[in-house]
Order: sequence, then C-alpha cells, then structure tokens
Amino acid sequence: MQATDISIIYAASFAILLIGYLTVISSKDVIRLLISLELMFGAVFMSLIPLFSAISNAAFGIAILTIFTSSGELLVLIYAIIMLDRQKKNIYTSSVSIGGDR
Repeated sequence: MQATDISIIYAASFAILLIGYLTVISSKDVIRLLISLELMFGAVFMSLIPLFSAISNAAFGIAILTIFTSSGELLVLIYAIIMLDRQKKNIYTSSVSIGGDR
C-alpha cells in the first residue's frame, strides 16, 4: 500500500469515529447509542486495514481481540436495553438515573 492510500483510510476511519462520538454525545435513546458505539468499533476495524499489509500476524491478533470485545459489548448493550425496557417501559436515556439517583 502506498502512503496516500493509507492516509485516505486513516482519514476516513477518523471521520467515522468522530461521527460515532458526536452521535453518542447527542443520543436521546439507547438504540441510537448502540448504533453509534458499533459505528465507532467499525472505525477501529477500518484502521486495522493498513496493518494487514505490513505486519499481518499482529494485525490479525488485534482484529480477533477487537471482534471479541465488540461482540461482548454488543451483548451487554442488548441486555441493558432489555432491562431498561422492562423497568422503565421506554428506551430513552432521559429516564436513566445518573449514579443510581432516583
């Protein structure tokens, strides 16, 4: 890969990551929060692409670790959405108390 290709991939990955961060900050419901977190993990996966051309064994290990982390995070968030829906009867983040306050 040439340096221009790598810089384009990293710029696109950074842009996707920034969109994910901005969406997390402004999300009003848990579903949008989940989608934006997955968008951020996608940006991390995209940033691994140049590593496969240089050091493929390390990049493969990092990719596997990231996949398992993303899968675990997804399962926890789906469980949190189910529990929030059972307790509050909605999925809006405004109904979630901060620090356990009621």
